[in-house]
Amino acid sequence: MTAPPPVPPPGCPAHGGTATEGITRLYGPEATADPVATYERLRAEYGAVAPILVDGDFPGWLVLGYRENLEVMRTPSRFSRDARNWRDWREGRIPPDATILPIMEYRPDCVSSDGAEHQRLRTVVTESLDRFDHRGVRKHVQRMTHELVDKFTADGHADLVTQFTQQLPMLVIAQLYGLPDDMGPRLVQATAELMMQTEKALESNEFILQTLKDLIERKRREPAPDFPTWLIEHRNNLSPDEILHHLRLVMVAANELTIPLMSNTLRVVLSDDRYLSSLAGARLALPNAVEQVLWDEPPLWVIPGRWALVDTELGGRKIKAGDLLVLGVMAGNVDPQIRADLTVPVHTNRAHLAFSGGAHACPGQDIGRAITETALDTLNARLPDIRLSHPDRPPAWHAATWARYLTSLPVDFTPRPLVDPPEWVPPPRTPRPPRHEDPIEPVPTGWWSRLAGWLFG
Repeated sequence: MTAPPPVPPPGCPAHGGTATEGITRLYGPEATADPVATYERLRAEYGAVAPILVDGDFPGWLVLGYRENLEVMRTPSRFSRDARNWRDWREGRIPPDATILPIMEYRPDCVSSDGAEHQRLRTVVTESLDRFDHRGVRKHVQRMTHELVDKFTADGHADLVTQFTQQLPMLVIAQLYGLPDDMGPRLVQATAELMMQTEKALESNEFILQTLKDLIERKRREPAPDFPTWLIEHRNNLSPDEILHHLRLVMVAANELTIPLMSNTLRVVLSDDRYLSSLAGARLALPNAVEQVLWDEPPLWVIPGRWALVDTELGGRKIKAGDLLVLGVMAGNVDPQIRADLTVPVHTNRAHLAFSGGAHACPGQDIGRAITETALDTLNARLPDIRLSHPDRPPAWHAATWARYLTSLPVDFTPRPLVDPPEWVPPPRTPRPPRHEDPIEPVPTGWWSRLAGWLFG
């Protein structure tokens, strides 16, 4: 039998201590330089649940096991999404200027609530998203892709991260929110600073909130067929704070999930022999590449956070009421208990943890799939011979507590003069093989999921 993992050090939250010696800082140089190695070292040392410190040296548990992640996601009676249950916060150990607060703190939105209140708020989000016109959103993605490609099509080279994937999602979101296009670049920068927990995280969070407050005031005066107006007018009568924070939630989550999904999918289809044909018209391969990326490099590697409601046990660890847990979805996706051989493709299986699960599974999880596949098809129509500029050079990354971001993806292509692009026409569809859906967490059937099905077969 395998020997049990060692007891966590005295400073970990399980022992009620305050010392930090010997506990891995999830935001430290070692962890961010090579997150995968850190997760595997912790798995080897502690098993499925490991003591860690988050930014500010606040103690918590990193959930590394696939089954343990699902257990936390699916058991709201033991693990709450409401940060007001965080013992360190209740007892005054979290200062108001902590850079982790914009990510962790309680907000009046569906992500921060449980039970009936969660369902009331989540209904507003899903029903409001359901009101969008399918064809209109597809045309937004296509139009924004054409506008971005127009800026570099004559050059013969581009950086697809800085010039394309970092910009497109927020441009689409701005359209759905009724914001002017010129707001996109500043909002892209603000959301990045927020998620990377830079010294400007609090300032950027305030900028996002003020932008959305101004938008709400304008939509009350001038309602329109857009997401903010539908939140304002919904029969569940959201409070002003609930409207504001749901607008923030959807904007930040949709942007920060879609950018890495687009970037990593492009990197895969341009460098992996299994998918090189996808941008040349093999429609079957592109959706498979997206799903493989969601397994191997999910947009968020760590999802904050959950808080234990009672003294309990998880993965052989004694978890105390009020303890912080963060979900290691990247580690869970490569858990050897469910993926003994990581070279075996899993691109027809949506049982990954990339979009969380249980009651708090991301309601707009197919935003990323829809934008990514439409945008990449449109990009290929404009630049059919696109290729990596330096295929032998390792990717350039920036790693933070929650994710690892591709920072550059240089490509070359035949320069083309700027002309009015023809109306985008999808290539002939190749029938998909049936997907093995997650038997535990069914794929949502909300508007974004239906849109992806309508767009991609």
